[in-house]
Amino acid sequence: MAIFSTIKPPVFHSKHSLSTLPPSILSYHTHHHSRHSSTTECCFSLLLQPICATVPTVWSILRRFDKPQTYKHFIKRCHLLTPHNNTSIGAIREIEVISGMPALTSREQLEILDEENHIIGFKIVGGEHRLCNYRSVTSVNDDGNGGSVVVESYVVDVPEGNTVEDTIIFVNTIVRCNLNSLKKTAESIDGGDHRRRVPVL
Repeated sequence: MAIFSTIKPPVFHSKHSLSTLPPSILSYHTHHHSRHSSTTECCFSLLLQPICATVPTVWSILRRFDKPQTYKHFIKRCHLLTPHNNTSIGAIREIEVISGMPALTSREQLEILDEENHIIGFKIVGGEHRLCNYRSVTSVNDDGNGGSVVVESYVVDVPEGNTVEDTIIFVNTIVRCNLNSLKKTAESIDGGDHRRRVPVL
């Protein structure tokens, strides 16, 4: 049985909050992580990122399980280990991380690819890093004003010698960098239309 710990989520000075998301979307970010199996202490976090780009634009970037380096700049290269470059559920990718990061490689398996609800999820199944039993779910949601709100949640074991707070601060920093990069990439594609501007976290 996994032992879950969390920290109080940050307060966002924005109209966007979890209460505005459909229950069906929220269930992906909660019920899916409840499947996490570990005998060590785990932690959970959830982050929101408003983006001034349409849902189809953001989803076209996020759904590419075979090309996470499009917006995740900590990734040096990525290649699929599944036959025929298959990116359906169960597909596995091998990621090489840039130098200077506390990791070398990460092997990840696609668990969710919901094209209708714009949700993707994966878990780490191997590699040279310290994020044991890491599982992530990311959804793209319409903000009601022509833009998007991306919600990313994760659960991960707390590494030996680290605290829950240390682990969440470290992983949140990486996730925030990735979400900010996703924002910039999507907005550059959509032309940065100022009519869709929403607050930046």
